[in-house]
Amino acid sequence: MNLWKIIEKMIDFILCKLLRLKINETQWEALMQFVKFGIVGLSNTAISYVIYVLTLILFQKNNLIPSVDYLAAQVIAFILSVLWSFYWNNKFVFEKADNEERNIVHALIKTYISYAFTGLFLNSILSLLWVEVLGIPKIIAPIINLLVSVPLNFVMNKFWAFRKSEK
Repeated sequence: MNLWKIIEKMIDFILCKLLRLKINETQWEALMQFVKFGIVGLSNTAISYVIYVLTLILFQKNNLIPSVDYLAAQVIAFILSVLWSFYWNNKFVFEKADNEERNIVHALIKTYISYAFTGLFLNSILSLLWVEVLGIPKIIAPIINLLVSVPLNFVMNKFWAFRKSEK
């Protein structure tokens, strides 16, 4: 049994057996899509954060752009992690149906735009607020940003970047 089936069975057990919730097929599919998005998001967050920290350390050890090192590290982490997310969201979360048309280039561009808004623009503004105004450590700021950016990214990806269009 693959990992996804195990996760699905665990969720079914918790929601339907333990909590005795009645979930129809459409609701179940929507829930599983959200869970898949969460899994991809967790992996993306881990990858983005590791890239951010490694880049920040590299900048700091070499005294490169010290006043905005954390913002530059965030941009680099953004570019690489969005590619990761796009691949897995396209393949695993927002799977293309047989009767669906998907322009992969348009979907990638829309993904970059949606992530640019939340993951780059919004997170940069929030990071400036956390670091410069509230004095939160540079290393912690991206973690706080997740509370805003993750839910917003799901909505933008589901209803815009990977919106279904019939052939």
